[in-house]
Formats: sequence, C-alpha cells, structure tokens
Amino acid sequence: MYRYVIEDNRHVLPFNEPASQLTIGIEPLKIHQENLFATVFEKVDLGGTFHTPDQIRYIAPGEAVVYRDNLWFDREFLEYFLLKARATRRACRAAFYADDVAFRTYTLPLTTSFERGHDAKGREICLADLWFFPNGYADEIVPIPVPSEADEKSSEKGFYNVPHFMVHDQGDLTHYLPARAILSIESWVHIYYASVIFGVFTRGSRFERYVKEHNFYALKLLWKGVMEQKQVLMSSEVVRVGRDTVIDPSAIITGPTTIGDNCFIGPGVVIDNCAIGNDVNISQGCQLMLTTVANNCFLPFRASMFMSAMMESTILAQNTCVQMCVIGRNSFLGAGTTFTDFNLLGELELSVDTRGNRRERIVPRPIKAANIRGELESVGQAVLGSAVGHNCRIGAGMIIFPGRMIESDVVLVASPQRRIITRNVTFEESDHHGLDIRGAVHRRMYPRVDEREPEEDTWSSW
Repeated sequence: MYRYVIEDNRHVLPFNEPASQLTIGIEPLKIHQENLFATVFEKVDLGGTFHTPDQIRYIAPGEAVVYRDNLWFDREFLEYFLLKARATRRACRAAFYADDVAFRTYTLPLTTSFERGHDAKGREICLADLWFFPNGYADEIVPIPVPSEADEKSSEKGFYNVPHFMVHDQGDLTHYLPARAILSIESWVHIYYASVIFGVFTRGSRFERYVKEHNFYALKLLWKGVMEQKQVLMSSEVVRVGRDTVIDPSAIITGPTTIGDNCFIGPGVVIDNCAIGNDVNISQGCQLMLTTVANNCFLPFRASMFMSAMMESTILAQNTCVQMCVIGRNSFLGAGTTFTDFNLLGELELSVDTRGNRRERIVPRPIKAANIRGELESVGQAVLGSAVGHNCRIGAGMIIFPGRMIESDVVLVASPQRRIITRNVTFEESDHHGLDIRGAVHRRMYPRVDEREPEEDTWSSW
C-alpha cells in the first residue's frame, strides 16, 4: 500500500501557515495523518507528493490512497471508506451527503474545496480529495458516500436549560456528534470543530455509547473503580496518564481524558474530558472542560478553558477565560483576558404572520468568521469564541468579541484607547509598532504568503 499526498500550501488565517503544519488537538495535522495510516494499515509507504489533484494520474501501479494534506478525518471515517472501496474493486473517491446534519453543520460552512455532485438517486453529495485506487490510476472513479450516522435526536448533545434569548429558533445550545467525521481545514473554526466537536466531545459521546452497548465493559469499569476506590469516570480506565506526570491528590479529573508525559497538575485543578500533551504545567485552581492543550504549555493559577484548543508552547496567564477559541503556538495571553462567545446585541427581524400582521422581534446577530480567502461568512453557531495566531503577545485585561481573529506576531497592550477588541487585528495594527520603549523588539516569524521571499513562494490556488 502506498499513500500519495497532495500538498495544499494555502495559508489558514490568522496563523499564516498551511493547514498541514497546524496543530489539531495535540498533534500537527501532518503527524495525525501519518499516524492514522500507520494504525489502519499494516504497512504503508509514501509514494510521493503532488502539487495539484490533476497529478494523481501519475501514481504507480498497485494499491494506493491519495489525499490532500489539509483534510482532517478520523479513523472511523477512513476505515469505513476503505472497507466499502475495497469491496467495489474499483477506483473510488470519498464523499458525504450534503444534507447529513453533522457535515452540513460543521464541514460545509467556510469551505471552498468540496466538489458537488449527485448519486444515482439524485441526492446531493460532496466529493472530498481522498481517493482509493486498487491498481494504479483509473479514469472511472466511483464516489463512496460515508454517513456520519448523526441525527437530530440521538446524536444531539450539549447544554440545555439556556435562556430563550440566546437561541430563539436554533434550538438549545447543542452539537451533533458523528460516528465518522471529515473536515477540510480552511479556517480557524475548522480547527475548533476538529479538535473539540469532532475531537474530545465526540470521543466522549462514543465512549458513552460503547459503555451502554457492552455490558462486560461496563462491569470492567465498575470493577476498576471499586479496586482503585474512585468514581468510575475517574478510574485509570478512562483517565490515561503518561510517564513521570505528577497529579496533586486534590485535583479532580474525569474521563475520557488523556494526559501526556512529564506533566504537572496542581491542587484544585478540575479537568473534564480533555486531551493534554507532554510537558504541560496546569497550576492550582485551573479549570478545563472539553479542551485540548498541546505540548509545553503553561497555565498559571485559576486559568479557565472551555471547549477550546491551544497549540504548543503557549502561556495562558492567571484568571484568563478562554471559551470556544483556538490559540496558536508560542503565544502569551495576559492575566484577566476574556474571550467572549455571545453577541450581546441583537438585530431587528421583521415578519408577517398568516393574517397579514407585521411582527417584530430581536434575534441574536449572526457570528461570522473568515474563510481561507479572508471573506466573512456566517458560521451558523449561536456562540463562538475567537482565534489568536502564533507568536502573539496579548496584554492583561483585554476583552475580545466573538468571531474575531488576531493575526500571528501581533502585540496588544491594554490602554484606554483599545481594551476591547471589536474587529480583526492584523500585523500592521500591532501595538508594538507604536511603542516607544528603548531596546524593545518583537520579531515577526509568520509573514503572509505574499510577503515571503520569492524562493519561498508557494502555489495558492487549485
């Protein structure tokens, strides 16, 4: 088995890096893909890399998988696709139905890469850049729709009993958790979806379903809790801890949670359904829920993260509140900084009922985010946080509105003129340009693709 990679060097905002180099969960997307293929196949070799999808016709004879390197998919999606594709003994391409509730809600918004088509019954499908060839390239390629098996009842989980003004006709603040997932990483919102919604949140949902369907495993969980004198969800069966990790006895950790090697979890820390990398320091009083923290991060006392993703070597200072956000690598968020996730002000909606009466009501303003072309689109979510790029320095006491982006290499200093971030902040607007402090510098490490040296330029469109 050979795998061929189609490189996509378009930059994802606000990080100014291709998707393959960005961290999804606790590992870079490129490493996630390599580990996934190594797990699914007994032996898989890299056959080569391409710059455009048209070049896949040059693959060598033999069984091969071709994929674009900004695609994130889980093991369940890949295994289902390969099982169906191998059964056909024909060249196949992964697809999904456009009206599938999970893919419609999370995969399609802000995405430009999926081709549209129809199956034999006329149902609309979206084609992903993921192919299987049983014996070299073939012109005739069969689409294989992969169902998420998410529906609007059994797979809907989240947060209930919320005030009506927050949701209106959108229902409760819930998410659709699939059995199989795929995303094209073209926006920071997709990183949030892959790391949190399709990541730790879906992992927890699958765990609950597995326990309900397998009585012997449920008994094993109960026995493990009894033997360790812990609650079932706090036992070592569902809280996996790496080597040389120190956890204070007063910390409360519930699973499914994974904690890497050489970490420190301080007193009073609360962790619920998270993925934590290696060499992470989480000090006293911090609270993390449905969150991913990559390697070498530091959270001083009373920092809070809810449904967020933090990349490598980043510091989240004390009393900082991060909700539904994505934080880049090598960044610093000052004490007391708050990322809001709900538009406080609404907008007027006019309608006419069946009797012709005019009605007015105030509904939440839609939250928008930028796609890979920098164009703002509605994300279809009632609540959403913000994104901070790589190598950023955010001063203490800042407030960031929902859906905003802070570009890589930006420095923000709280002042009477700018304490609340109400719009996207670019590198040109970084406060370090105007600071008159002798000897103070801030190096730019992540320029935009059009600002790099000519020899580093990469193709930016299909």
